[in-house]
Amino acid sequence: MWTMARQLKQLGIMGINRRNADFTLTCNPRRFYPLVDDKLRTKQLALEAGIPVPELYLVVEKEFQVRRLAHQLQPYESFVIKPARGSGGDGILVIAGRVGANYRTSAGAILPQAEIDHHVFQILSGLYSLSGQTDQALIERRVDFDPCFAEICYQGVPDIRVIVFKGLPVMAMLRLPTRMSGGKANLHQGAVGVGLDLAAGVTLGGVWRQERLHEHPDTGHSVRGVALPHWDAMLRLAARCAELTHLGYLGVDMVLDREQGPLLLELNARPGLAIQIANRAGLLPRLELIEQHHRELTGVEARVAFAQRYFGA
Repeated sequence: MWTMARQLKQLGIMGINRRNADFTLTCNPRRFYPLVDDKLRTKQLALEAGIPVPELYLVVEKEFQVRRLAHQLQPYESFVIKPARGSGGDGILVIAGRVGANYRTSAGAILPQAEIDHHVFQILSGLYSLSGQTDQALIERRVDFDPCFAEICYQGVPDIRVIVFKGLPVMAMLRLPTRMSGGKANLHQGAVGVGLDLAAGVTLGGVWRQERLHEHPDTGHSVRGVALPHWDAMLRLAARCAELTHLGYLGVDMVLDREQGPLLLELNARPGLAIQIANRAGLLPRLELIEQHHRELTGVEARVAFAQRYFGA
């Protein structure tokens, strides 16, 4: 056990206790958590700052509003239903199309209106919320992902997680939906995590269920060597989110839309640590370098340039 601990320390791997004590608790004042824990507030903040987000169709706040849901959803062929204060991908329902009066999910299941209504009721009851308290249901545009992901994605929409510290991008990961994850880009539910070269936005090796891999488990195509378009724009977007939230250490989740380019999906004040496994690299050396130099870097462009210079593969 002690040998393993020494090896992890040599690699600069950060554990959850170190993350909580030295970064989450120290750099993220609790009073700002509601800005990222509530997806509706995050979306509103982003729009006010000129940061693009998926279009919001509806907000359901009260149970009586569910009676009008079938009528309000008629204009939309596809959409996403999510809890405003959910976490870990729980409670997200992706509707990919219509089958008569019913709905087809991204996983291929056919749902009647009654099941859509029931799902929204569950969200309102707080079943998926962080605190278990009553919640709101957000219904927004379903992202049409960029063609660069066509061969390495199963059903759902991939997203990009960037860790940001003191306004600087630190490490990035692409999360790819799988059959096991039900089309969701959530590692705990079975999605693939793929490391990203922070300098160029090119995919490195992947990890799936704690195992290293080089091919997507469902499509069989290599997850390595895929160049993400709009990479510099994604890093600038991520860097801007530090000022948006007043948080020193956060995870920025984005999607890459076919037509609209990078869109902010959500923010996380307690980003997970599996990104280190996907990148075969520890966070600590990068965080320590930022501690030494962040005061010298003014403006988003300077911070992004520093990150690309020192944290490339």
